[in-house]
Amino acid sequence: MYDGYNMPEFSESIKRLAILGSTGSIGQQTLEIVRALPQHFKVVGLAAGKNFNLLQQQAAEFKPEMVYFLNQSGRTKIEGSRLVSMEEMASHEKVDIVVGATSGQAGLNPILAAIKADKKIALANKEPLVTAGEIILAEMKKHQGWILPVDSEHSAIWQCMNGEAQKPARLILTASGGPFLRYTLEQLAGVTVEQALKHPSWQMGRKVTIDSATLMNKGLEVIEAHWLFDMPYEKIDILVHPQSIVHSMIEMADGSVKAQLSHPDMRLPIQFALTYPERLNNVTLPKLDWHKIQSLSFEQPDYERFPCLKLAIAAGKQGGTYPAVLCAVDEAAVDLFLKKQIGFTDIPVLLEKTLNMHVNNSRPELADINAADSWARAQVRILTAREA
Repeated sequence: MYDGYNMPEFSESIKRLAILGSTGSIGQQTLEIVRALPQHFKVVGLAAGKNFNLLQQQAAEFKPEMVYFLNQSGRTKIEGSRLVSMEEMASHEKVDIVVGATSGQAGLNPILAAIKADKKIALANKEPLVTAGEIILAEMKKHQGWILPVDSEHSAIWQCMNGEAQKPARLILTASGGPFLRYTLEQLAGVTVEQALKHPSWQMGRKVTIDSATLMNKGLEVIEAHWLFDMPYEKIDILVHPQSIVHSMIEMADGSVKAQLSHPDMRLPIQFALTYPERLNNVTLPKLDWHKIQSLSFEQPDYERFPCLKLAIAAGKQGGTYPAVLCAVDEAAVDLFLKKQIGFTDIPVLLEKTLNMHVNNSRPELADINAADSWARAQVRILTAREA
């Protein structure tokens, strides 16, 4: 998607940020970076969904010129800020970096708007690239914008690639394995919402946490890596690494392997994306304590106990509208699980049934992707109604 070896320099002394999804986990952690390094950043836009109260608190602190929120209970404004669409915010002339931290498909149109406006995009939201990678790639070739990966795995690969004159021979994404790494199929069937939300390594939003527990998250990251780094699927591997210290690796043509290691804290890749090419000292960020690290272990993922991973990679390889269906069904199914309307192991069942029914459009336009998304959500409603 971009020339990972020759990333552009940032000339701005103070980088002006628009944070899409400011009340979510990544958005809040981005604002922690801004608080820690106030001389380097200015927040000019904040966009949120339904958490109006938190957005109001953030706006009072950071005083952005622009805000966006879903109108709830007659609320129409935030004092001191202009209400705009996310697309207008992402493409505004006063914005230097767009932080894409929305949840689900809502981030696609704003990211496309930012690309067309030649913005630098610190991207944490997986769904735009997963569902519309080919469209985004085509737009990137027309414009001067850049995508800076925020996912810890993709940030790790990016950091390892810096300074290399050749493209890696292989990418190796690591996965913590989630809270149920050693669970049997019988135990997985009884997993509760409360158990699934207790990730052993990372602090994330509810949807991403469930995706990590099913390993869907890793499947989406494989598709994202395919587009970000122009890497064939057969050259992208996954290793389960429970300690979450090695965030990913690259293997070069001569067999040398480079890895990026750090404490499992999302603020680290967020800050790297925002401050690139500099690495700034931030006293609030944790450092690795090598006296406490007893071992680093790696193993192959179990595709039978975690079928979401296998389904995601298969959908990515099929391409077309399959990834859009994958993301839509997963989002709907995770929502049903969080509402305790379906079980943990019902998530991959809904995914497989819906993907099997889908008639693929191999060269979709944006309207086709949106239509596939709507179709998939409708199928989930039909399937769950039959089971009720």
